[in-house]
Amino acid sequence: MADSLERYWKTGEGAVKIRWGSPGDWTRCHRHLSKHVGDERARRICSQWHHDQTGLWPGDKRNP
Repeated sequence: MADSLERYWKTGEGAVKIRWGSPGDWTRCHRHLSKHVGDERARRICSQWHHDQTGLWPGDKRNP
C-alpha cells in the first residue's frame, strides 16, 4: 500500500496537485500529507520526495 501511495504523490494525481519542480512544491506536499501522517512525518517524506523528483533538497538555492 505504501508503494501505491508514493506513486500517487510522486507521479500520479497527487503529483498534479503538488506540481513538483515549481515554486511552492514542498509546501503543497506538506500541506496535503500532514493531514494524513502528521507534521513531522510529512516534513521528512516531502523532503525525500522533493529530492527524488527534482534532484535537489528543499532549501537548496538552486530550487525554482
